[in-house]
Amino acid sequence: MGNFDGVHLGHQSVIDLARAHGPLGIVTFEPHPREYFAPNAPPFRLMNAETRSNRLAKLGVKHLFQLPFNAEMASLSPQDFARQVLAEGLGIAHVVVGADFCFGKNRAGKAADLQALGAQYGFGVTVADLVKTDDREISSTAIRQALADGRPREAAAMLGHWHRIDGEVIHGEKRGRELGYPTANMSVAGLHLPKLGVYAVKVDVLTGPQAGSYHGAASLGVRPMFGENTPNLETYIFDFKGDLYGHHVSIGLIDYLRPEMKFDGLPGLMTQMAADVAQARAILTAL
Repeated sequence: MGNFDGVHLGHQSVIDLARAHGPLGIVTFEPHPREYFAPNAPPFRLMNAETRSNRLAKLGVKHLFQLPFNAEMASLSPQDFARQVLAEGLGIAHVVVGADFCFGKNRAGKAADLQALGAQYGFGVTVADLVKTDDREISSTAIRQALADGRPREAAAMLGHWHRIDGEVIHGEKRGRELGYPTANMSVAGLHLPKLGVYAVKVDVLTGPQAGSYHGAASLGVRPMFGENTPNLETYIFDFKGDLYGHHVSIGLIDYLRPEMKFDGLPGLMTQMAADVAQARAILTAL
């Protein structure tokens, strides 16, 4: 049980401990409680609900309970949460949480409180130690910073997988197609933004007749060349032909190539795009 934003190595240790106690399920919350309490704060999530669900499925999670976090949930005392939600509502036999887990109104309940309440209401509780790497505690905050600095491999070392952005391919301005580099466009609304710029990426097409794994180069940003101001993710998939509109894809950030640039004209842009593609191909081929 937890928020599992990023499903990083610390989260994975919680999941691994839970495997020993029966059918493996995840209890999480949607929206993230932090989003509920501060809806106008800058986006912080590493994953949307779709990306989190896809990652948990890859880890063998069979049951995903995304509890709606609303005023009713936020008002429950730790004791009421343990009794009404966990014991009576979900009927759990055992729950595993991280050592920093908090629950109940005003985050009043701690992991030790959950152990005491579990004994009272008939379910076991295991508290997982926090995970460290290179003497540094793994946290979503540290991962966000690595991504904001343009260090996706450092983020991946803490995540245990490539940082991914999943979602539906939407219609864009179709400029890439006109330039010979058709792109799959995706919204990044509500997500913590990695450093804006161009990345070498791995692409998983999740739905449709062309489902499979590919390599590509992606631009994350506001397209300064064309005066745009809403960030999005545009991915050119190597050696791919077809229509992905309405299908779902997963983009894994591998290496940061360069920041966004504004060119004097299309020839300069096209020259740089060719260089980006060549650099991304070389990086991805070497993986």
